[in-house]
Amino acid sequence: MVNSKVLIVVIVLVYIMIASMANGLSMTYYVLTCPLAEIIVRNTVNKALQADSTLAAGLVRMHFHDCFVQGCDASVLIDSTKDNTAEKDSPANLSLRGYEIIDDAKDELERRCPGVVSCADILAMAARDAVLFAGGPFYGIQAGRKDGRRSMILDTINLPAPTLNSSELISAFGKRGFTAQEMVALSGAHTLGVARCSSFKSRLSKFNSTHDVDPSLDTQFAKTLISTCGLGDNAEQSFDSTKNIFDNNYFNGLQRKAGVLFSDQTLFDGPGTRGIVNAYAMNMAFFFLDFQRAMVKMGTMDVKLASNGEVRNNCRKIN
Repeated sequence: MVNSKVLIVVIVLVYIMIASMANGLSMTYYVLTCPLAEIIVRNTVNKALQADSTLAAGLVRMHFHDCFVQGCDASVLIDSTKDNTAEKDSPANLSLRGYEIIDDAKDELERRCPGVVSCADILAMAARDAVLFAGGPFYGIQAGRKDGRRSMILDTINLPAPTLNSSELISAFGKRGFTAQEMVALSGAHTLGVARCSSFKSRLSKFNSTHDVDPSLDTQFAKTLISTCGLGDNAEQSFDSTKNIFDNNYFNGLQRKAGVLFSDQTLFDGPGTRGIVNAYAMNMAFFFLDFQRAMVKMGTMDVKLASNGEVRNNCRKIN
């Protein structure tokens, strides 16, 4: 009798798992093979952020930089070798942080469920949990991504540059299937973290033939950025006044002409995106709702499935 009940439960779980699949991914992908997967990742992220809350921004940014290059396949985690310079050593990725958190989660998962949970899924879960622990919204994500076998520096050219204007951003994201509203919502991840001077110093001197300093910058904020860059290219400036809290202050800053990157401020200056910025600045719940939807969508970009990928034993190298 007990065995029959167990069998019925297993059949029901398998049915739910199959029924919930979309794009080859499933909300219940690990329910039978590694049921504690999400808990292990969440506990690892929580422990790391309690020790260093600034790592939340690193995990979210890492997931974005992974998905926009070869899809969400953990290619950004692979180390360079003597024969190949990997994505993580691209200038665009040198400021990424939090690799050790993914390593720690992977190590624990390999002890509990060897060869089951992909690094790509761990990264997606970790970014989601980082948002949650920073005060942002919680959203469910489908799992089942496989890890890619390619990581090359030349592929990072697909990452949106901090010098793009709003029209160029709309076009760049549109090519990947995102609307202007989804693009602005994803940009709201800049409510966490900092930017290095090297990514915005072009706004502060010899900006164009007419202006020395970017005229879209508030005068006093421009002085702040100039002071920051006086410390060198690696000097850091917070995107908003609450760099470790996930809120809508980023959008309030854009309204005050205090966007750190040109690609930030252009969202307020661009006619196709200003209304969205104003809406998110006025209503944080609205931003949270759109952000979580956009993140779920981003997490399904060009995922590897079955034989198109693998489950790495070590997130830093191909099997």
